[in-house]
Amino acid sequence: MRKLKIAVAQFEPKDGNKDYNLSVIEELTFKAKESGAEIIFAPHVTMCTPSPMPERGYVDDTLWQEREINPLSLRKEFDGPKGREWLMRWLPARAYDNGVYYVFTNPIGYDGEHLKNGNSMILDPYGDVLTEIKSFKNHIGIATATDDKLTLSGGYRYKKARKPELYKEIIGADHSSETKPIWLKQN
Repeated sequence: MRKLKIAVAQFEPKDGNKDYNLSVIEELTFKAKESGAEIIFAPHVTMCTPSPMPERGYVDDTLWQEREINPLSLRKEFDGPKGREWLMRWLPARAYDNGVYYVFTNPIGYDGEHLKNGNSMILDPYGDVLTEIKSFKNHIGIATATDDKLTLSGGYRYKKARKPELYKEIIGADHSSETKPIWLKQN
């Protein structure tokens, strides 16, 4: 069985400061390599933005500004329905259903005008969290992946049992694809 160390990184980007952002990625990459990681993920997605689902929206800026003196209030907000709770509705399912290791990366702090909650993590093919970053600062998380989980997981069997001939006409039908997230400013 081959073991592979995977790293996930999160950091607080500085809007418009490419040199700083690249230097932090380089620093975290070095730390991950020093920890034995062979694969390192550092991109990001968006979180903590408005949604039509209940209890979603922006995290109050005051919580971020006071994170050093009141970290528990910010952690509670980041772990609630605007952040981690929402992630845990779908991230484990994606890993499990597809029988894959799933690496989720997200910045911490402001990314442009949006406050991001971090919670970068690596999940195994069973949907279990192997490592998760809870820091409000630049940080890395390392997990060991083993190839046996890929073939023993339910998702592996589900993929092999799929019958695309039953639904290829539905999925392959002509349609107009459209995405309109509520937080995207309309012209």
